[in-house]
Amino acid sequence: MSKRSHTQLHTSIDPDGQPLQKTRPSGIRRRSVTDDMGQFEDAWEDEIEEELVQNPTNDPEVDEEEDIMETIHEDEDDQGHPRQPEPDAFIPGRHALGKDEILEPDDSVYEMRHSVQVKWPSLSFDVLRDNLGDQRQRYPATAYIVAGTQASSPKDNDISVYKMSALHRTQNDGDDSDSDDQDDADALDEDAVLEFRSVPHFGGVNRLRAQPLPTSVPFPPVSQPYYVSTWAETGKVHIWDVRPLLEALDVPGYTYDKNRVNSPVFTITSHGRAEGFAVDWASSGNANPSALRLLTGDIHSKIYLTTTGQAGFNASPQPFTTHTSSVEDLQWSPSESSVFASCSADRSIQIWDVRIKGKKSAAGIDRAHETDVNVISWNKLTAYLLLSGGDEGAIKAWDLRNIKKKGSTNLDPAPVASFSWHRAPVTSIEWHPTEDSIFAASGADDQVTLWDLAVEQDDDEMVDGAGGPNEQDIPPQLLFVHQGQKDVKEIHWHPQIPGAVISTALDGFNVFKTISV
Repeated sequence: MSKRSHTQLHTSIDPDGQPLQKTRPSGIRRRSVTDDMGQFEDAWEDEIEEELVQNPTNDPEVDEEEDIMETIHEDEDDQGHPRQPEPDAFIPGRHALGKDEILEPDDSVYEMRHSVQVKWPSLSFDVLRDNLGDQRQRYPATAYIVAGTQASSPKDNDISVYKMSALHRTQNDGDDSDSDDQDDADALDEDAVLEFRSVPHFGGVNRLRAQPLPTSVPFPPVSQPYYVSTWAETGKVHIWDVRPLLEALDVPGYTYDKNRVNSPVFTITSHGRAEGFAVDWASSGNANPSALRLLTGDIHSKIYLTTTGQAGFNASPQPFTTHTSSVEDLQWSPSESSVFASCSADRSIQIWDVRIKGKKSAAGIDRAHETDVNVISWNKLTAYLLLSGGDEGAIKAWDLRNIKKKGSTNLDPAPVASFSWHRAPVTSIEWHPTEDSIFAASGADDQVTLWDLAVEQDDDEMVDGAGGPNEQDIPPQLLFVHQGQKDVKEIHWHPQIPGAVISTALDGFNVFKTISV
């Protein structure tokens, strides 16, 4: 991957350690709500010490003109309006909210930002492929996702396919020309439109993943299945066909066969009553539903493989058994069809090859994190890079070429990069689909962070972390901090809208795109 200097990014720091207004890494600023009018600094009530400038010509008009220009420069903007004080960027870990302070988003650092509330919160969701085109940049945007609920009663849960439309830009693009685009500018503040179709799902959905559809093949017709797997809190893994639900959202009056949609196509019972969270589909490289492979891992350390053939789905009865505690996440290799990675509460990351007899891992990192390893992400563009996020809040990047086979006497390898920015467990992590050095992460500290490993620290721009008991430097690789959601559980890049991120939390979904990525 190419390296970029810290000075090439949108993250700049002033001498006092505060991010500058137009280039802050955080999309959140803080303001006071002490009274109804708020607090602001009155520039006219401050005593200003003026430095006398010697006028060699002793011309009083020159002195008067310089005084006027200095007053306009300091107290007024270009239009002569009173200059407002610069708001502070709230940086987690370095700043704390004071009494009567709240956080508000700074929309100048977002290209798009929308919040969507739903009836029940979702622990997990996935982005669905659509037929609106790849690498699209036009607004308003439209996105399709599928999510499982965490309702108050097991019988009230469902799987919903959501269509989020009218996703307008959050800020103007700077074009002041007199054109028909004024109507779009007036609609920037409009709310997104949410439509959905649901099927019942008994029990809360711990984890949900959609069948990967390659961009190289056409979007499948409604007659062909589009599979979604759900890890239920009941200990079962269900496979559903959601393709008719997508059709119902796009075609007015379309009706579908409820027998095809409302019941699972297949249910994996290999885990018994053991609950689980880890699940991942292998990319088949084509849209053929008879060449799919699905991995599922449970809290009793077992991993099972389910495959498809001409007769349908087939769950293998023999588990993969090297982990000694709960399997938290699974990832198929993007370059080797028989290889996958897993992470566990036993602090390890294991690499497996399904062709090896005995169902034991082939290599691994036994002490990858200080605590549970919650999530992993395999780089689809640079296949030897793997990300991991731990319960202690650390994020680590691993070069899999340094991992030794089982039985080796070598110590565990060191990560190629490690960050301790998050102050709570990392709940989700994912590489950017088209940029091999960029990734996103979320944590139980209510942060969504965007990172770029290609950024190198410039020694001339190193910043002291002074500012309180939680002082720390801002990593130059940290591009952006998105806040405002409560208890963020999962994040995904939208593969067809470059730079767009979708996150789910206790209070609903956020869809946003920053100026940093």
